[in-house]
Amino acid sequence: MSKTRAARPAHPELIPLTEAAKRLGVHYRTVRRWIAAGRIDAVRVGPRLLKVDATQLDRLMSPVGGGAA
Repeated sequence: MSKTRAARPAHPELIPLTEAAKRLGVHYRTVRRWIAAGRIDAVRVGPRLLKVDATQLDRLMSPVGGGAA
């Protein structure tokens, strides 16, 4: 009898809030507000440190709609 393992999902690239703010072009406090508002998901890494998934930021920055204004 063969046993197969389910493929593990790839680990997200977790980045600190300061790096997320740089990528988005906003202040890190804005990133914290977006987390509090539910606009961005965060992962607590330790008692005080929050990190966010870089791929979620990429989706957040993707254009909406079709074409230029």
